[in-house]
Amino acid sequence: MYKFDNGQISLAEFGQPIGMNLHEDNRWVKKSQYIPWAEIEQRYAALFQNRKGNVAKPLRLGLGACIIQAEYGYSDEETVLMIQEHPYFQYFCGYKAYNDRKPPFDSSLMVYFRKRLTPEILGEINEMILTEQEGNIDQNDHKDDSNNSDSGSGNSGTMIVDATCAPSQIKYPQDTALLNEARESSEVIIDNLHTPGQAKPRTYRKRAHKDYLSLVRCRKPGTKKIRKCIGKQLNYLRRNLKAINNMLNDGKFLPPRQQFRLETIQKVYAQQKTMYDNHSHSVPERIVSLSQPWLRPIVRGKAKAAVEFGAKLDISVVDGWTRLEYHSFDAYNESKNLTDMIERYRERTGHYPERVLADKIYRNRENIGYCSARGVRLSGPALGRPKKDEVRDKRQNYRDEADRVEVERKFSLAKRKCGLGLIVTRLEETTCHCIAMSVLLLNLRKLDQLLHAFLQWIFGVKILAFIQ
Repeated sequence: MYKFDNGQISLAEFGQPIGMNLHEDNRWVKKSQYIPWAEIEQRYAALFQNRKGNVAKPLRLGLGACIIQAEYGYSDEETVLMIQEHPYFQYFCGYKAYNDRKPPFDSSLMVYFRKRLTPEILGEINEMILTEQEGNIDQNDHKDDSNNSDSGSGNSGTMIVDATCAPSQIKYPQDTALLNEARESSEVIIDNLHTPGQAKPRTYRKRAHKDYLSLVRCRKPGTKKIRKCIGKQLNYLRRNLKAINNMLNDGKFLPPRQQFRLETIQKVYAQQKTMYDNHSHSVPERIVSLSQPWLRPIVRGKAKAAVEFGAKLDISVVDGWTRLEYHSFDAYNESKNLTDMIERYRERTGHYPERVLADKIYRNRENIGYCSARGVRLSGPALGRPKKDEVRDKRQNYRDEADRVEVERKFSLAKRKCGLGLIVTRLEETTCHCIAMSVLLLNLRKLDQLLHAFLQWIFGVKILAFIQ
């Protein structure tokens, strides 16, 4: 059940104790004015179809708590405490008066806030904010760029696209450690299915643990020793899975969470057995974590980490505003999404961009042909060997590459300050929420920068007028 809020109140109407004086120019007061709370609440209220039961927390409180958490990287418990203690946070979250006597909600509700605020809803919120702000920005504030002017084809504007990985907080996957964890989980399932007074299936857990420790305690284990340990763990796990299937066939059942864990263990066994038999180290849809089986290895080829484990995402940057275009836990070729991103740009603006700045992976024959047919210039060199009489515009290539760096700055800021560098949530839907929230936070930070620059300009004009 959901009840609508009374709406935004001014800071003068916010109840403050004697001696407290909140300021209008505070960034959280300004940030609350950027977000169209009423329109978002209409979308949020549609999630609650049942008209009975407890009243859900207001949208402004839930979304405000998620923004505060993403801004500072607080834990769920710390977020609740900071809202309880901070008057500006309470005003941002829709409080009518300052109240530090009791927490605003239990910290466990943060999980439900992240589940309800899906990437689709956050994408709509992001688009509402950008639609309102893009109309208010003076075009003279942008730098003069001849490539952004209207061309004869009617195209205008620049779209910058790129992809990255949002790594999740998991232990670095190793075959022996993953099999050992799967074996221990299967032993727990056997203990839960076992009926006291009956004979328990043999698991050889002490011997299996000893075999695993013999490898872990070895400083530099060789290939043969690792393979031997994997073979032993596979045999122990196969025996346990066979015992579990026999117990389930006898009429016993597992709760949904343990049933999901059992299915994951069976997939891990099948994948590891395939790699063991074929002497390979890769398999399709490889599971790297039992607790988060949806995560996949993403090969990035970076100096810091050649492989990252998490979700892969595409973003687009237009006039400094960021949009989440696509995300997936499976590794994919980002060049396949370029045409869809360009079409979404046309739906928003009514025309195609004049140029698209992207790295070389986007420059395949399909994308080049698509862009050429629509008068869009895709940055980068032509495919194949250079022609003899070809004259390349080095100045244009340099300008394109310099402008494309903006998307790298967005990735850097999102990973350093907006939580995209390490996703600590444990559920699939909450992980997707954190990715979308980091993109939303990028745009809110840009609004803060624009406001700060405007205030500095106003302050400078006043000083100059006073001097004159």
